[in-house]
Amino acid sequence: MFDLEKTEFVSSVFLRVVLMTAKQIKPGLLKVAKANQFVKDLFRTSGLDQLLKASGGEIESVMQESRVFMQPEAFAAAAHLKTSGEYLALYRRSIDDPDGFWAEQAGRHLVWDRRWNSVREWKAPSVKWFAGGRLNASVNCLDRHLDTGAANKAAIIWEGEPASASRHGEERVLTYRQLHRLVCQFANVLKSNGVRRGDRVLIYLPMVPEAAVAMLACARIGAVHSVVFGGFSAQSVADRVRDSGAVMIVTADGSFRKGAVVQLKKNVDDAFKFKDAEGRPLCGSVRKVIVLRRAGNDVNFDESRDAWWHREMEHVPAACAPESMESEDTLFILYTSGSTGRPKGIQHSTAGFLLGAKLTHHYVFDHKDLDIYWCTADVGWVTGHSYVVYGPLANGATVFMYEGAPNYPEPDRYWRMVEKHSITVLYTAPTAIRAFMQWGDEWPKKHDLSSLRLLGSVGEPINPQAWTWYHETIGGGRCPIVDTWWQTETGSIMISTCPGAAAMKPGSAGLPLFGVDPAVVDDQGAPAAPGTGGKLILRKPWPSMLRGVWGDPERYEWTYWKDYPGCYFTGDGARQDAGGYFWITGRIDDVINISGHRIGTAEVESALVGHPAVAEAAAVGRADDTKGTGLVVFVTLKNEFTPSPELRETLRKHVAAEIGAVARPDEVRFAEALPKTRSGKIMRRLLKQVAAGTEIKGDVTTLEDFGVLERLSGENT
Repeated sequence: MFDLEKTEFVSSVFLRVVLMTAKQIKPGLLKVAKANQFVKDLFRTSGLDQLLKASGGEIESVMQESRVFMQPEAFAAAAHLKTSGEYLALYRRSIDDPDGFWAEQAGRHLVWDRRWNSVREWKAPSVKWFAGGRLNASVNCLDRHLDTGAANKAAIIWEGEPASASRHGEERVLTYRQLHRLVCQFANVLKSNGVRRGDRVLIYLPMVPEAAVAMLACARIGAVHSVVFGGFSAQSVADRVRDSGAVMIVTADGSFRKGAVVQLKKNVDDAFKFKDAEGRPLCGSVRKVIVLRRAGNDVNFDESRDAWWHREMEHVPAACAPESMESEDTLFILYTSGSTGRPKGIQHSTAGFLLGAKLTHHYVFDHKDLDIYWCTADVGWVTGHSYVVYGPLANGATVFMYEGAPNYPEPDRYWRMVEKHSITVLYTAPTAIRAFMQWGDEWPKKHDLSSLRLLGSVGEPINPQAWTWYHETIGGGRCPIVDTWWQTETGSIMISTCPGAAAMKPGSAGLPLFGVDPAVVDDQGAPAAPGTGGKLILRKPWPSMLRGVWGDPERYEWTYWKDYPGCYFTGDGARQDAGGYFWITGRIDDVINISGHRIGTAEVESALVGHPAVAEAAAVGRADDTKGTGLVVFVTLKNEFTPSPELRETLRKHVAAEIGAVARPDEVRFAEALPKTRSGKIMRRLLKQVAAGTEIKGDVTTLEDFGVLERLSGENT
């Protein structure tokens, strides 16, 4: 063991001796017990990082990326924030004078029925923002635009999935005036069916304009909406109804996905069959089901309970006075997926959430009136709430919506739509970007993508290789990329690069946004040194933060606030570099302890994707008698490469060279595809079971392709 905590100089001779010794003795015997940041950086750049002994609370951050991309001058000249100085001035004010800053933003960006009495009331973990104020979210998204030039501007441009190589999909355009009318009508439908202020309405719809209509109609009358992703099962629907006590379900006969019909109404019917341990129906609180005709498939119809959307809309007036809501009234409940336990109903308030979504959409996406903005997320996820519906519409944006899969009927579907609709801002997930890479450059190159001016990434850390491809192949090297870190719980983007104002570092989430005070700490809450991995916490409240877990205040406190009193624990690992940029290393639950080294799987995956043959990778841990945990990686290859024992060994060596011998995978499994949800999330819990050779357990109904697991389980055996 070496103790180099106070070392200020290391000679090249010493480094050579250490390297030769490490090669000649058993791996793991030679360790640096203590090291200052100078030594850590030196050892890592010298390829000796495997000798650094991780402390109990330190997560080793092994991904090294030194490239810096400056903002294009032409973009910066027209951006909302043109220089780093402008960003820093606003950010410092938001931290030093949060009450003054947020009062100014709330007055400027939101339309109020009554001004608030106090800006912030904070006693962790409880917070109130703009207490005493009154407003309505639908008014802020719709009514405010009706006396402006935006009244006849497109609010939503929508395209349906069914299409062919020579024919575009079905298209609809709704202006702000038309959208307002539909929202008022459906608000009256809700009221005519007994929905009142505070009631919960479950929305289970495809990506069609009616999803936004239903959400905003609930907001208009003060009902609390809970959107369920259309890929979830009947059991998931039933569980969410039971927990929320929803009085109505809004659904569709079906939706289109890769040319097939997803049976949404059947799933709702099946949800009514589930009962609890005492024999009570889980959906017993539901009085009405409103059904949108979308796919035209045959459905069962209970005349005493079910009603067609279009029939209900025929008999209601086109005007509906908005309900004036308290700032802290719940706007919506959004449930986590529940892959690792009982779903949590995350509550979001009206004023705080809306302000966070509107402000971040304005700055992070540098919103301009002429933009055609496309966030590819489904409204069943928080990204769809914040950056398909509430944030963009509050800013008077034109939002593009698409119903189906990115590769139907061919892998260029996204690029066809970018070209056809002259999309200017594209916000999508790294999993989608890596899929595009795997399908080949020829697909985007068939189309004119020159309308794009800004690109965004969301959902998980983006590896530098995918970032570079996105920047060069899709953005033509001219489009800034905003890699965004945030959560269902945060309500809006927390960390990103402000386009025009901050340099871009591939793989880094960027800098904190206004009012956000993040820190990387160890298990005891002590600040981690720059470049050192740890746990990401947020030290100050922010307006769009969650207000609790529906019906379970103890779970709220225990999950987010017990580890670091007074601070919100994100559950993510991260490091902060010397320039203040944050690098997300993945969920703490995904940290693997290999021979005493705590390594985030995201960095292993990034190293693999850095190899020319690899399109996508997922790394999981498996019990190992010697090391405690072994590393198993699942890899999909680019089209021009084929699996072989030689390539398997090459990839093992590549990871060792990129990260260190400690991260050399014990097993590399080739796969045609990885198990993903329809939203593009890799289901790592299932891969852990495949790697361990155990029975597949848990809900798999959200899988995009059910055959993936079977094929994976049979591979390499």
